[in-house]
Amino acid sequence: MIKIDTQSVDFYYGDFHALKNISMQIEANTSVAFIGPSGCGKSTYLRLFNRMNDLIPGTRLTGSICIDGRNIYDKGEKVDQLRKNVGMVFQKPNPFPKSIYENVAYGLRVNGVKDESYIEETVVKTIKQVALWDEVKEKLRESAFALSGGQQQRLCIARALAISPSILLMDEPTSALDPISTGKIEDLIHELKMQYTIVIVTHNMQQAARVSDKTGYFYLGELIEYDNTRKIFTNPEKESTQNYITGRFG
Repeated sequence: MIKIDTQSVDFYYGDFHALKNISMQIEANTSVAFIGPSGCGKSTYLRLFNRMNDLIPGTRLTGSICIDGRNIYDKGEKVDQLRKNVGMVFQKPNPFPKSIYENVAYGLRVNGVKDESYIEETVVKTIKQVALWDEVKEKLRESAFALSGGQQQRLCIARALAISPSILLMDEPTSALDPISTGKIEDLIHELKMQYTIVIVTHNMQQAARVSDKTGYFYLGELIEYDNTRKIFTNPEKESTQNYITGRFG
């Protein structure tokens, strides 16, 4: 089943043509990685899926982006509903200045959930889901800032999952983390794709090879190649993909 379908997408920051004629289909319950050199458009493209770029003045999009068959840029689309369905995890862990418990409960409260037993059940469930429970169960009321960077990032993933999205976007989620924490997040991605569609931007090609089912290679705002990850890394169609993967440029 196609979860995300983008057709002939062009995107501009003012006069700058950041994305050029991108078409891509992402299937439900798969993980897709975007790779490519800095400034090639991969994070810009990722942020189109939950309309984060709307927050930047002077941007313009042509083409269509459909999630579950609905064009998310249609006039009548509610952005707050879209962002409930499409969670986002950023490069640096960004817990709120609240307790561990309230970080995860935040999205539920903002969305009007008042049932404290449901909130507690969801907080516990999602903290367990991100394999953080054993590390924090005795200190749920302590500040999230007391956690290590890797724990904070898993907490931010739990916070994104608490409002039951169907898609999880990750913009370089391990670039600020040590190798052990990175490994835990990668294990988590494998677990989560059973229930969610995951799209990850990464500079780490080994990571893309480890966590994704499909990989898209971007260069200068164009999607050069998009295929099964194994094929991209072992037998790419395009010479420029081969050059990037073998370290000849980028």
